[in-house]
Order: sequence, then C-alpha cells, then structure tokens
Amino acid sequence: MSLNTETLHRHAVLVVDDALPAQGFLCEALEAAGYTVMLAGSGEAALETLALTVPDAMLLDAVMPGLSGFETCRRIKADAALAHVPVIFMTGLSDTSHIVEGFAAGGVDYVVKPVRVEEVLARLATHVRNARASRLAREAIDVGGHGVVMIDSQGRIAWCSPKAAYWLHHFLPEYEGNLPDSFRQRLLNGEIAPHSRLATLEDRSLQARGLGTVSAGEYMVLLEVRNADAAGHAEQARLAAASLTQRETEVLSWLAKGKTNRDIGEILGMSPRTVNKHLEHIFEKLGVETRAAAAALATRALAVE
Repeated sequence: MSLNTETLHRHAVLVVDDALPAQGFLCEALEAAGYTVMLAGSGEAALETLALTVPDAMLLDAVMPGLSGFETCRRIKADAALAHVPVIFMTGLSDTSHIVEGFAAGGVDYVVKPVRVEEVLARLATHVRNARASRLAREAIDVGGHGVVMIDSQGRIAWCSPKAAYWLHHFLPEYEGNLPDSFRQRLLNGEIAPHSRLATLEDRSLQARGLGTVSAGEYMVLLEVRNADAAGHAEQARLAAASLTQRETEVLSWLAKGKTNRDIGEILGMSPRTVNKHLEHIFEKLGVETRAAAAALATRALAVE
C-alpha cells in the first residue's frame, strides 16, 4: 500500500473565533489550499486544544468573551512547547494601539476583518514556511549537540542551545545567564580570536568561536569542548592546516555524526550532489580517501561531547 505524501505533509491551522460560522468561507478556503483546519470558539477552548495537539499556525480573533485573543497569545508564548507557533491575529480592531498590542502579545501578523481570503492564505503560507525553517534549525542544533549562543548588541546572551547552557554551567561555576565580563568586552571590541578559551576544567577546555553577525546587532558564537590529549592536538592541527571553509566544516561535522549525504543536505539546505562536492574537497584537503577516515579524524580533533 502506497502512502499519500500530500496527506502526510498537510499543515494544521487552528482557527479561534467566537463567531466560527461567520468564518466558514475562510475554513473552506484553508481546506481547499491543503490545510487541516481545527476550530475553537474561545481562548479557553484554544488552550485546551493546544494541550492535546500543536498546530503549525493559528488564526486568532482578538476580541472574544472571556479570555481575549491578546491574553490567549501571551499565554501561548509563555509556554516553551508552544512559543514557536506563529499567531496571526484577525480582528475588526484596526487602531494602531490594537495592532501594537497584538505584536507585543507575540503575534507575527495582523489582518483586519472582513478578511480577504487570498491575503490570509498568502500571509499564512509565509509564516508557516518561516516557522518550519526556524524549527528545523533549532532541532538541527539540538540533535547535533552544538553549543550555539546568540549575543545581543550589549554582549548579553539572547538565546543559547541546551548544550551551550549545559557547558556554561559546567565550566563556569559563577555563570548566571551571561558570558564572563572579560569575554563580553573582547566580543564588543571585535577582539575574539578564531578559538578563544573561556575556561579550563581538568583536561578539557571550553572554547568559543565567533561565527559572525546574523542580524542587526546580534552575533553568533559556537562553543566547543576540546580535549587536551596529544592525539587530539595533532588532529586539530591537521584540520587547521586544511583550511576548510565554514561550509566544509559544517558538512564534516555532520559527517562525523554519522549523517548521510541526504541528511546533511536537508539539515544545511543543499542538495546531496552539492554535499558530495563539498566532501570531495574535504577529502582532498585532509589527505584521506574515505568517509570513515574523514569522520574519524574529525571526531578525534573536535572531541566534542
């Protein structure tokens, strides 16, 4: 029996409105566009639904009896398991103050009733696509065990992956949610070397590598734990001498974690053929002939747990 891939990949949308019959035309259009539509007649009902299933997006009325749409959105965004769901407000409130309140509550978009179906579908498709890309990126970071830290313009931690948080707590007993002052100052002054040591514990060191600016005022830092054994140093030197590009380094890292070309392509957003071309360059630079040899070298050199 063959599987219907279109059915398997239908995105789910939760429509929340105290006048659902009036949104029948919108729900029909969503179904026709390939979405699975779930309905809730109040903010309280929406939260009950979200306790059972997590949609890919929400269309949320702002003005409802009981829990308002704004308050419903605030509660959703306060829940780590739901915060990633994009919320699009749809309401008759068109004053600037109401629009500002919608975005302040955590909404990603705001459409005024009576809604124009084509416009809603276009906005929804964009937000679902962006949310999915963001989710895949977070999952790739977590599954890969990378210690990624996002730094704001003041040198403060805006976000960090679970592995980064673990390492910071483990290596820095005084860690209270921010990087050491000395490192922050060097970061703000643009004085971060390719590998800057943050702390040393027994025979391992926590190092930071700047990955550059990712958005206005935000900087990405990759944390790495390195063993101090002689073999590891030798392999690190070999990797450094190879002068791999950032993309080649990413491909090699995922190869060392046992990923196939197809897996690596999906994670990094490239075709398996492009991954294979990167591997050809990596093998040549490292002086190895097989995937296994490259993976073993990378594992010993990076020594990241």
